[in-house]
Amino acid sequence: MNTLSSPSPLIRPRGSRSRCRQFNRVQCVYRSDSVHFPNGIGYSRADWQSSCAILSSNVVSQQQSGDKPAEHIAAVNGHKTSIDLNLVPIEHANSAAATASNNKPQLPPQKPLTITDLSPAPMHGSQLRVAYQGVPGAYSEAAAGKAYPNCEAIPCDQFEVAFQAVELWIADRAVLPVENSLGGSIHRNYDLLLRHRLHIVGEVQLPVHHCLLALPGVRKEYLTRVISHPQALSQCEHTLTKLGLNVAREAVDDTAGAAEYIAANDLRDTAAIASARAAELYGMQVLEDGIQDDSSNVTRFVMLAREPIIPRTDRPFKTSIVFAHDKGTSVLFKVLSAFAFRNISLTKIESRPHRNRPIRLVDDANVGTAKHFEYMFYIDFEASMAEVRAQNALAEVQEFTSFLRVLGSYPMDMTPWSPSRGE
Repeated sequence: MNTLSSPSPLIRPRGSRSRCRQFNRVQCVYRSDSVHFPNGIGYSRADWQSSCAILSSNVVSQQQSGDKPAEHIAAVNGHKTSIDLNLVPIEHANSAAATASNNKPQLPPQKPLTITDLSPAPMHGSQLRVAYQGVPGAYSEAAAGKAYPNCEAIPCDQFEVAFQAVELWIADRAVLPVENSLGGSIHRNYDLLLRHRLHIVGEVQLPVHHCLLALPGVRKEYLTRVISHPQALSQCEHTLTKLGLNVAREAVDDTAGAAEYIAANDLRDTAAIASARAAELYGMQVLEDGIQDDSSNVTRFVMLAREPIIPRTDRPFKTSIVFAHDKGTSVLFKVLSAFAFRNISLTKIESRPHRNRPIRLVDDANVGTAKHFEYMFYIDFEASMAEVRAQNALAEVQEFTSFLRVLGSYPMDMTPWSPSRGE
């Protein structure tokens, strides 16, 4: 029997945290294993795990009494399957698994995983291990707590490490930002969504409240630079100018990490843009509160898992896809028409360079050689893959594209919106 083992992460002890119990910070190296499963759908480990999740969900649905089967879905990420993907009533599964988890709490695996251990991670009511990018006090930590209350939060030093932590079974979920209302898209995570085989299983929108932090006793006129994440710097650009600060602005990996760096190195000429919670954790003082350029500053995060969830029709759903075409961008109009004709609203369109073929050449003896950039297109639309109109739209899109992948079909964040006013 083949054995799949997780490498030992570099562990750094951390203190106690509020809201989310903290795990140790994870740093690991990506390793793409390819394992052959003769009876599985596909040949990669990711394909096998997706198939395993589908099978287990089907078993759960058969065990539910009085459940009505939903519409059949013909394919998952391009894999034809004869499995009847019944919709699983989450409320029933939640209560049953929550009761079981209260009697016997699940612990992280203490030995190398084998194929027989590769069952879906705890999902319903159990305490999840959730990876996020940054250090304690980061906004991503708060988003992880909002998405999964009472989770064990695992700080990771890079976005890619958070993806790896889930793929290597060190974490059960990852919560990562994809766009901000002021700073725009986080392009790095769009690229990583395509590179890795994780599935979007939910979204959460977090109001962002920035503060200008410095060491105790430091005054604003003593500052020579401000450090923070590039997105935070862009979200506070105009406010920093209005404050009359003649400072250099330098980008670092994350907001809370900027506060931690200043405190660790006793930098009395440097301020950080971070949360009020970061100020408490690292012994900083708040020089200015609420310095974002717009009080309606919100960041959208996506929740990632190894297995897709079963789409439903009893609540608002959103679906995310990515596609490309060999003949350039002329196909975009046809793709958009497939959704428009079915009255499906699009909430996001993002284009990213096609890394494997960045430039397309068009030869013409009369005018020389024309060069066009090639793109991958990311689209979010308001419909569930359990709906016939969404399935028909993607079937039409597939006719016009050379590559199409469903990143996830997941519940929309329907929490009431209120601008950030601090903690």
